[in-house]
Amino acid sequence: MFPIEYYIGLILIGICAGFASGLLGVGGGFLIVPLQYFLLKYIGVEPDLAMLISLGTSLAIIIPTSLSGAYRHTRKMDDIIKPGIRLGIFGIIGGAIGGFVASGLPSRVLEIIFGCLLLFITVNNVVNINKEREDAKIPFNLLTSAIIGLLVGFSSGLLGVGGGVFLIAILTALLGFSMIEAIGTSSIFISLTAIGGFLSYIVSGWGVSTFPYSIGYVSLINLALIACFSVPLASIGAKFAHKVPQKKLKIIFSVLVLYVSLKMLGVLP
Repeated sequence: MFPIEYYIGLILIGICAGFASGLLGVGGGFLIVPLQYFLLKYIGVEPDLAMLISLGTSLAIIIPTSLSGAYRHTRKMDDIIKPGIRLGIFGIIGGAIGGFVASGLPSRVLEIIFGCLLLFITVNNVVNINKEREDAKIPFNLLTSAIIGLLVGFSSGLLGVGGGVFLIAILTALLGFSMIEAIGTSSIFISLTAIGGFLSYIVSGWGVSTFPYSIGYVSLINLALIACFSVPLASIGAKFAHKVPQKKLKIIFSVLVLYVSLKMLGVLP
């Protein structure tokens, strides 16, 4: 039904996104969404449908991928479990709301939102590239957990990403987490938050999506092929994260996010 290069593309997405997920604690959605989108448009899928399929399927893939990375991180840092779950519970609610909102927006609006937010995160990382750990500017309590969890969860559902790119920036810049602590906490948060958004894309796309072998806006073919490679690669990436200096992690994170942001904004072809 699809050309062979489509399947090869899905496998490569799984390998790259899985390793990035474990290494950087970002769920891999910031790669899975745009790469799926470009691949779907390549085979002739209409842009608005291609974007929604990319968003919904990304969230479905993020759940097992992030769990794989989170398991590896918790073996090194058991103190990240409580904050990760606390943030994730509120993230599920925000993710569900964001997913429903996304289904009513045109693809170009989502691309611009995605690109601008990632560009902001890149700038923040470059400014603080030499800081191992910043002082906490706000307390980490139930109220701040609720606000951060809901907002990041909303962006997760809206943009089809786990929210890790946003959460890591908040944890390191405002809450005084080290980069590796933020990555581990984010992995737990993402695996929970993606559930809300994933379910909302199934419901909003039910009886509407015309893409073959899909449930709502979740493509079963994309899910199976990408997840087969992203889940084991996430565990490998997480193992590497504990061996790489934090400054290097920030540089890798910033370069990847900058590239994707410029691509989504149309600056790069």
